[in-house]
Amino acid sequence: MTQVLCIVGARPNFMKIAPIMTAFQTSGISAKLVHTGQHYDEAMNDRFFSDLGIRAPDYHLEVGSGSHANQTAEVMKRFEPVMLEENPSAVLVVGDVNSTIACALVASKLNVPVVHVEAGLRSYDRGMPEEINRVLTDQISSLLFTTERSALENLKREGIDESSVHFVGNVMIDSLHRNLVRAVPAGHTLGGNSDQYALLTLHRPSNVDDKSVLASLLEAVDEISRSLPVVFPMHPRTSAKVESFGLHGLLKNLHVLPPAGYLEMLGLMKSARLVMTDSGGIQEETTALGVPCLTLRENTERPITLHEGTNTLIGVDTNALKKAVSEILATGGKAGRVPEYWDGRAAERIAQVMKDWLPASMEREVA
Repeated sequence: MTQVLCIVGARPNFMKIAPIMTAFQTSGISAKLVHTGQHYDEAMNDRFFSDLGIRAPDYHLEVGSGSHANQTAEVMKRFEPVMLEENPSAVLVVGDVNSTIACALVASKLNVPVVHVEAGLRSYDRGMPEEINRVLTDQISSLLFTTERSALENLKREGIDESSVHFVGNVMIDSLHRNLVRAVPAGHTLGGNSDQYALLTLHRPSNVDDKSVLASLLEAVDEISRSLPVVFPMHPRTSAKVESFGLHGLLKNLHVLPPAGYLEMLGLMKSARLVMTDSGGIQEETTALGVPCLTLRENTERPITLHEGTNTLIGVDTNALKKAVSEILATGGKAGRVPEYWDGRAAERIAQVMKDWLPASMEREVA
C-alpha cells in the first residue's frame, strides 16, 4: 500500500518536491509521485526534472493549460481515479498552484488526510488566485508544515489547531543548497562577461496582462539598463503579451533570454547585482543567496524576506523602482540574514514528523 501520494503540477512545485521525495526514500516512507501536467511546456518540464534529479512520475495526468476553473476541475477529474486505485494513507501537496487545491479537495472528499507543505503563508490579497488556493488548502489539511514562524499565527487566526502545525523550514532552500555547486555559471548562460547585471523576471497577470502596466515597467527597466545591464529570461506568458501589445521596442536594450532551466536560473541569481521580480519563490531564493531583491508587487505572502532577508516591496511604482536600484548601486542594498531553519534540512524534518504521524493517522482511520 502506498503511504503517500506526492503532487506536483507547475514549475514552483518541482523545487519543493525534489528534496521531499529524497527524504522519504531515505526514511523508508513509501511514496509515489503524481504530476498533474499543469506545467505544460514538456521540454522545460523534462529539464527541471533532470536538473533537480526528480525521478519520472508514477502518474502523469497531462492536464495542460486552461482557465482557473477548467484547470482545477480537470485535475480533480483525472486525479480521483488515481486515488481510488492507490488508496493512499495521505496526499501531500506543496505550495499554492491550482493542482494543490484540486488534489487536496479530491483527497478530502475521499476522507484521505491532506498534508500541506508551505502552509500558512498569506498576502491577504484575495485578488490573487494563489491566495485562495493557500487558504482553502490549509482549511482541509490534517498536517501543515510551515516555512516561517509567522505562518502559525495566520493559521491560528483561521481556526487551525496548533497541534497539526509544524515549523520545519523551507524545502525550496533545500534544493538551492543541494544544487548551488551545480549552478550554471552566469557567464556561460550570457555568453560573455557577467560581472555586473540586474536580473528581471515578470509573469504575474497583474503585471503582464495590462498593457499600460507592462509598458510602464518595461520603460523603467529600459532606463535602468543604461546604468546596469538587465538580463531578462522571459516567461512564455510575458512573451505572448509583449507580442500582442507590440512592446518589442522596449526590449531592445535588454539581454532577453528564453525561459531558463533551474540550474541556469540559480547561476543567474547567484551572480546578479540585484534581482527585480514578481515571483514568490525568487524572493526566498535571493534572501538565501544574500542578493538584493526588488519585488514588483503590492504585497507578499513571504514577509520574512522583508523583515529578515534582502527583499524590498516596490509595487508597480516605477519611480520607486528606479530609486531603489540607484540606492543598491550606491550602498550595496539590504544585507539581510538567512532565516531560521532555512538550512537545507527542511525535508528531513518533514520526513521525521511524517514517519511518526503516518501510523497514528492510519490508526485513527481504522477507529
